[in-house]
Amino acid sequence: MKRTNVLHVLGVLLLFLAAAMFFPIPFSLYYRDGTAWVFLAAAGLTAGAGYVLYRRAKPDGDLHVKDGFAIVTFGWLACGLFGALPYLLSGAIPNFTDAIFETVSGFTTTGATIVADIEVLPPGILFWRDFTHWLGGMGIIVLSVAILPYLGVGGMQLFRAESPGPTADRLTPRITQTAKILWGVYALISTVQVALLMLGGMNLFNALSHMFGTMGTGGFSTLNRSVGGFNSAYIDIVIIVFMFIAGSNFSLHYRFLRGDWRAHLRDIEFRWYTAVIGVAFVIVAADTVLFRADGIVRGLREALFQVVSIVTTTGFVTADYGQWASSSQFVLFCLMFIGASAGSTAGGIKIIRLVILVKFVSNEITHAVHPQAILPVRLGKTVVPRDVVTNVLGFSVLYLTLFAGGVLAMAGLGLDLLSAFGAAAATLGNVGPGLGSVGPVDTYAHIPAVGKWVLSALMLLGRLEIFTMLVLLSPVYWRR
Repeated sequence: MKRTNVLHVLGVLLLFLAAAMFFPIPFSLYYRDGTAWVFLAAAGLTAGAGYVLYRRAKPDGDLHVKDGFAIVTFGWLACGLFGALPYLLSGAIPNFTDAIFETVSGFTTTGATIVADIEVLPPGILFWRDFTHWLGGMGIIVLSVAILPYLGVGGMQLFRAESPGPTADRLTPRITQTAKILWGVYALISTVQVALLMLGGMNLFNALSHMFGTMGTGGFSTLNRSVGGFNSAYIDIVIIVFMFIAGSNFSLHYRFLRGDWRAHLRDIEFRWYTAVIGVAFVIVAADTVLFRADGIVRGLREALFQVVSIVTTTGFVTADYGQWASSSQFVLFCLMFIGASAGSTAGGIKIIRLVILVKFVSNEITHAVHPQAILPVRLGKTVVPRDVVTNVLGFSVLYLTLFAGGVLAMAGLGLDLLSAFGAAAATLGNVGPGLGSVGPVDTYAHIPAVGKWVLSALMLLGRLEIFTMLVLLSPVYWRR
């Protein structure tokens, strides 16, 4: 690893983060909440640190694979640290641990919060809180489509031949081209959603804030009751549609916009993604319609909203699903693990990995009956390389191991078993609200400080596809 290369790129990242801190200032001035100086100070400190790294660490040649792992991991950590400055300087979240937790939750698009009364926060702080979702969401798309596949991790490595981007052995300027394409698609869809939300009666501030949470599949809201606070069927439907879009592979959206109208329908992962939502909706809708007295239509809408919100790991809520039937809660709990598509802003294991696992298990059953048969795993007509299948198996085992470790840690800190399961699943899967005492109408404020650091680590591990962070702990990585 060339440390100067890594530090130089981290300097550039911090300069971009400092520039992003200017965006809440117009809203702070408009609402006269007194936080404009906070963002100027935070931007100054962030830019100062970034400038020092940028100037002192001179780049030395191209970025290679080892540099990529370090940049991805330390870049997210730096965003979590410096992104917490507005909370700390304003006093909105004066506790260091809580501020880091909230910031990591924002940038990893998790949406887990320690804030009990969201509506008392200054508008400038609320805007920054939501804006971190949008920045983190776009960041993970660029990583998952353009960078992680060439580091040998990430669900999108299955499509490395089809994806624009760098060569497989090193990171090259073609990442810039990929990033521009993805930013363009992301910004276009985001703009359309803002316009539609404003047509539904939201002001610009709320429309932007909820677009950030939707497109980033994050789930931070400006209201204590989340999207349910608007009590609008129109807004629910708009957000459902755009959560579904955000949970789909953005490479497919790009192809669709370029005129390939059947890009989504040909994609096996998209078809499974749609099928998972359909099956989960039927099960949950049966419960919500049978056990409520305030209307079938509302019950169906709430069921669809929560299913799409959880499978895309967005975490917006329109109902307290903690009060739903156990079967519905179990379905939502399973969706926390499944997640949505690779190449999207969603977290979780990802649909494509589960497809590969299902096909692998099916082949193994057949192989037990016909030991001489050669049965490669196929996605459509494409044979999945054995090393990719091995990667998926390893990732899945590691994911479940980390989940078990998170449950053990939370239970050891005094959470009941349901809450421990919910907290670990919701943070590792970047969902946000979980079950039990961290359910849709609760927060993570009551969790001890040590637990918040553990959950913050789970959020980062889940967001960065696990291997990206853990590889830095391997002695092999640090050998020359």
